[in-house]
Amino acid sequence: MVNKKQIRGVYLVTDRPLCIHHNLAEVVKLAAFGGVSFVQLREKEADSRTFLELAKHLKTILTPFSIPLLINDRLDICLAAGADGVHLGQSDLPWWEARRLLGNDAFIGLSLETKEDYHSLIQLDPNPSLDYLAVSPVFDTDTKTNTKPAWGLEGLKWLRSKTTIPIVAIGGIKESNAEAVIQAGADSIAVVSAICSAKDPKLATEILSDKFHS
Repeated sequence: MVNKKQIRGVYLVTDRPLCIHHNLAEVVKLAAFGGVSFVQLREKEADSRTFLELAKHLKTILTPFSIPLLINDRLDICLAAGADGVHLGQSDLPWWEARRLLGNDAFIGLSLETKEDYHSLIQLDPNPSLDYLAVSPVFDTDTKTNTKPAWGLEGLKWLRSKTTIPIVAIGGIKESNAEAVIQAGADSIAVVSAICSAKDPKLATEILSDKFHS
């Protein structure tokens, strides 16, 4: 597993149908050269065997760069592929069970779709052993259509005022609004189409990464 490091920078969430100029592996490799900080393999339609094969392949690509690979939802795929952690939604395996099974070195992130999700989390455990909270979605997005109303920048600022846990912002983030999202309190920005659909995923990643140094 990749050693833990600061939650910061560009977080690529994969979507194979959106990889229109390059295949998934090439997108991930180019993003790695562009300085991506994390990659999450998200496969909603693939069968388990295909999901595992993809995870193992991406792990092979990312290991030389020391870039963590996280698996969306599937703890079993994470374990079988030797990935670095999981990203969990509100209806997935409870995060504390994932922590128990994966250990303290694994990355575990949790999506928050509403302010109530945050309140429920803190009521359950005032100091949850999570590596990040994902604000989803910050803006309306076509990538996921079953989301709750967008948090907006004010919602992101609200969460930043409530917690010291690193925040990953996702949903409708692109070059034109990335800097505003970072200024509102995001430690990391997660993107899908901004990299997956880019003609030059390396350049797209570099441009987004530069927002953290501007």
